[in-house]
Amino acid sequence: MIIIKGIVIKGQQLGRKMGFPTANIDAQEKRVENGVYRSMVRIDGKSYRAMTNVGLRPSVDGRTRLLEAHLFDFDGDLYGRRIQVELLEKIRDERKFASIEELRAQLEIDAESCR
Repeated sequence: MIIIKGIVIKGQQLGRKMGFPTANIDAQEKRVENGVYRSMVRIDGKSYRAMTNVGLRPSVDGRTRLLEAHLFDFDGDLYGRRIQVELLEKIRDERKFASIEELRAQLEIDAESCR
């Protein structure tokens, strides 16, 4: 298990448009392998199951390394809040998809693996 703490920053909001809003943390200095992880996110003493990507987001021309956590069963604004992300199990490597629709379809599969 790897624990990463940070302040949630605003991203491009592409995850939200695909139905997978994320809490983003700058991961430039984080020593963790890029990929998609089954995870737990802690906020103010509460824990949420999550699906987390760490990497450059090659499908959307990402240039900054981010940690992006989609929290299951959470609705709210986390911008500026401190969160703790526990990476429990890597489920796949980060990769580039041919289209946003192909990426969205893979996110559905990843979400099922992480639940």
